[in-house]
Amino acid sequence: MAEEDFSTGNMFQDPKGFYPDEPPPSFAEHKMLSGKTVRVRLVGSHPLYGNLLWNAGRTSSHYIEERTDQLIRDKDVLEIGAAAGVPSIVCAIQGARTVVMTDYHDLDLVNNMQHNADMSAHLFPEAPESRKRLYVEGYKWGNPVEPLLAHLPPTDDGVPSRFDVLIMADVVYAHREHGNLVKTMQQTLKKDPNSVALVIFTPYQPWLLPQTERFFPLAEAGGFTVTKIFEKLVDEVLFENDPGDERLRRTVFGYELRWASDQLGPSTSKTS
Repeated sequence: MAEEDFSTGNMFQDPKGFYPDEPPPSFAEHKMLSGKTVRVRLVGSHPLYGNLLWNAGRTSSHYIEERTDQLIRDKDVLEIGAAAGVPSIVCAIQGARTVVMTDYHDLDLVNNMQHNADMSAHLFPEAPESRKRLYVEGYKWGNPVEPLLAHLPPTDDGVPSRFDVLIMADVVYAHREHGNLVKTMQQTLKKDPNSVALVIFTPYQPWLLPQTERFFPLAEAGGFTVTKIFEKLVDEVLFENDPGDERLRRTVFGYELRWASDQLGPSTSKTS
């Protein structure tokens, strides 16, 4: 007896228009103080996944550019929670030795970061020894950091190197992740008095600001000093229809976190 044909034909094929079309990608531009323009592709429908250029990212980029000589040039930089990656790209343009751009390991988000890195590569100065200046990695805060450190140049003494600068723009709103952020800082920031983590944010939900600020005592308990470096009022709120104090929603706060002196060895505790 011949086997019956159980072909289902197009039975499980979704009809045309069953799912809404993916919105086309949008683009945004960041104007550097030098006059150069960084153009990035945005991704996703949720602001956490890179479909906006946040005020903290723009402010971080200008802060970095203004302090290139002492902060960025020939330094190794890690950006945590990069989204579209403008601060990372600006660091590479400004001559950082190594930049590692990271955000959550969502494939679309990581691919978009790589797209933006590639799109701006023509603006980067040529790196020595045919090295790349900008690398992209998917990374979940608190996870092992070896894949991030692997992009750093080897040291002469064979001791694994760490980053001179961490950029953390609009990440401390993730209150349940504060512990993992501190852990990542501890494992990636070079133990040197000149190493610094820049924590820059806007309280888009002002009523949650006390919870956001709990990050800083936790960082101090983890071995860091905390110094407020600026409080900048921008022209417009990012989310016009959101509730809460409008002035706070227009304010960008900036902090420097450095290793406390008791966390540094005798040879590094003296300020150079």
